[in-house]
Amino acid sequence: MILADWLITPFSTNQFMLYALMAGVIVSFTCAIIGTFVVLRGMAFIGDAIAHGVLPGIALALILGIPGIVGAAAGTVVMISGVSLITLKSRLSSDTAIGLLFVGMLALGVIIVSRSTSFSGDLVRILFGEILGVNLQGIIIQSAAAIIVLVVTLACSRPFLLLCFDPEQAQVSGFPERLYHYIMLALIALTIVVSFQTVGTLLVFGMLLAPAGAGALLARRIGGMMAWATIFGILSVYFGLLSSYYLNIAAGAAIVLTAVLIFFIVLIIQNMRSKQVRRLKLHPPHE
Repeated sequence: MILADWLITPFSTNQFMLYALMAGVIVSFTCAIIGTFVVLRGMAFIGDAIAHGVLPGIALALILGIPGIVGAAAGTVVMISGVSLITLKSRLSSDTAIGLLFVGMLALGVIIVSRSTSFSGDLVRILFGEILGVNLQGIIIQSAAAIIVLVVTLACSRPFLLLCFDPEQAQVSGFPERLYHYIMLALIALTIVVSFQTVGTLLVFGMLLAPAGAGALLARRIGGMMAWATIFGILSVYFGLLSSYYLNIAAGAAIVLTAVLIFFIVLIIQNMRSKQVRRLKLHPPHE
């Protein structure tokens, strides 16, 4: 009974904790879907670049007094467009283009912040999120984004799968590789733009990678991987919020750290199981 109270009371007696849990569950679901493709396709670098590239857009938006989500959207458009332009107009690889825009946008964001007075509080909110300040409107926006990500992913499931495992086969099957690549990028950008208000630009990348990475260790099919990623994401949000409540630590950071810890726990267990299976194959038990 005492344990149940310890696990439930923070959410049943505090509306801000309940809203944070609801928002976190939605973010976990969205990040699980698109994070699966980020992991399978090896798009971690572009995901990280977008997560950091939104900083100047958010900073400008807050200075101008407009919603930060509008600035984040503008930042992602500039980031993706810039990478595409450099790749198309030069012989540089996409990784080089991403790296250039990554450091450029991050530097621009830091310059904007440094030129603005009394910006420190807003900077912390941008980088690390404000999940305990999420309101009902934010939950509705996140829910809408989650529905969009789910619907587009279902509609593009076959070309997305081919892009992850056999891009040439996608082209042969009549799916333009570049088009679906940009659709996938758009979904990554949407997830980051909407999720930054909850866990911040620095930490949303962890929610994209850690639960999906843990799911990849357990599942053999993409649906199973998404399911495991959703479960691990929700567990990360729940126990991260509990840690934040009882230990008085930053909620967003606690959530992402919990997600990373879950990944390493799964990794250790899987390695132990693999060693046991190999040992049994080498030395089968006598009947």
